[in-house]
Amino acid sequence: MRKGLIIVLALIVAGLAFSFPAVSEAKTIAIGLNVPITGDIPKVGEGSKYAAQMWLEDVKAAGGIMVGGKKYNVEVVIEDNESKAESAVKVATKLITQDDVLAIVGPQSSKQAVPAGEVCNNYETPMISPWSTNPNTTKDRPYVFRGCFLDPFQGPVLAKFVTGEFGFTKAAVLYDVASDYPKGLAEFFKQAWEKIHGPGSVVAYESFTTKDTDFSAQLTKIIKSDAQVLFLPQYYNEVALIVQQAHALGWSKPIVGSDSWGSAETVKLCGQDCYGLFFSTHYAAAGAKGATKAFIDRYKSKYGYVPDDVAALTWDSLHIIQKAIESCGKLPRNIKKARKAVRDAMAKIKNFEGITGQMTFTEDGDPIKCAVIVKISDKGEYEFYKSVCP
Repeated sequence: MRKGLIIVLALIVAGLAFSFPAVSEAKTIAIGLNVPITGDIPKVGEGSKYAAQMWLEDVKAAGGIMVGGKKYNVEVVIEDNESKAESAVKVATKLITQDDVLAIVGPQSSKQAVPAGEVCNNYETPMISPWSTNPNTTKDRPYVFRGCFLDPFQGPVLAKFVTGEFGFTKAAVLYDVASDYPKGLAEFFKQAWEKIHGPGSVVAYESFTTKDTDFSAQLTKIIKSDAQVLFLPQYYNEVALIVQQAHALGWSKPIVGSDSWGSAETVKLCGQDCYGLFFSTHYAAAGAKGATKAFIDRYKSKYGYVPDDVAALTWDSLHIIQKAIESCGKLPRNIKKARKAVRDAMAKIKNFEGITGQMTFTEDGDPIKCAVIVKISDKGEYEFYKSVCP
């Protein structure tokens, strides 16, 4: 009887052990990718996916990730957030509760990253958004990081650049009021511009709503406003429409963009209308050297086109996660404890040499890094123009 009881207890204990996800038992680490494979900006998801595939190739070639003398196999679980906030939340929840991922890369754009970041923080699962520059993505969320600079930095960078480069004093802004990223960046640019040139120096501050395709009313107001430059913090699918419509209506002055212009699709869709324009971003492909050039050459050879900043930032974000995992010393058997160990290791990363620049994380999970001003050449290439650092 006593022997039977011991056997029953042993079986119960064994059952409990298997009821909790255990990283070290399976010796496989799962990394989630929460990206827009479909929706408004599929090229963003494509670049993220391709960069992740390249990273995984390297990890597999090395036999996995070494942690505390043990090699762990790695898998990347890619989920489509459809470029929708609600889908990004569902994807984050699934990756955490069903796929038992150790960490998540993405979402990319702030509209999805802000709500998904709340989910990840609540579930105490480390998340790094490669591309979301909105401060709310990481604010008061110790489990959420980013691989890019912030809009409170990017807005003033652009305001100072335009002022110094052109000597202009009157600016116009056109942005999507229904999307976190352009709305936030438009506000930061306006604040910075008016700090330099005084109240009322943003002479036109026009908005539209996601999915709009006719911007003639807003652009007409901007043209009549006597603005000397137009700031356009929009994604590639909107940039081409707005720039081309502006030129068709008679606008011949500079149009300046933000890091959301970084996709190769911007020039592909916009054509010569975008030649000679400037935008702020995270790295410049043309003239790149060292590890950055090696990444670009490999990506282009494999996928047929030059990687955009999203791909490069995703590459850096995955290496940041890898560095954090390797720095843990060992991975706890319990997935919740393992996630905390990775989160703590990410927070301690200093002077990380990425292909988009050197990074040291602040207490808020934001990297201290430089911005790059890029000029679109008459060949449609993104040429380095100047670097602006904090």
